[in-house]
Amino acid sequence: VQLQASGGGLVQAGGSLRLSCVASGLTSSSIVVGWFRQVPGKEREFVARILWNGGSTSYPDSVKGRFTISRDNAKKTVYLQMNSLKPEDTAIYYCAASRPYSSSYVYWGQETLVTVSS
Repeated sequence: VQLQASGGGLVQAGGSLRLSCVASGLTSSSIVVGWFRQVPGKEREFVARILWNGGSTSYPDSVKGRFTISRDNAKKTVYLQMNSLKPEDTAIYYCAASRPYSSSYVYWGQETLVTVSS
């Protein structure tokens, strides 16, 4: 499985961005796809996840109500719609996927940088 993340950039506080994660080589829909972020010098933070089969989602309180994760089965793509962005959302964002019937992330995409200016 290969994951290709894109969509990062520079945006002003209050603005929006949509990240995309294209998954190739998928052999099962019984996987979890998640978004994470990391600020240099800090631990990686969970941002959102979606069960590909069924579409169930979850978010931490820090982004709940502002971020929305979704997937397009036909395009094998998972999106992260980020609204009402804050400077503290500035980070390197990654998408990741699990093996089938597992909740552990073993496939990681390359980084995409999100910068939110105040």
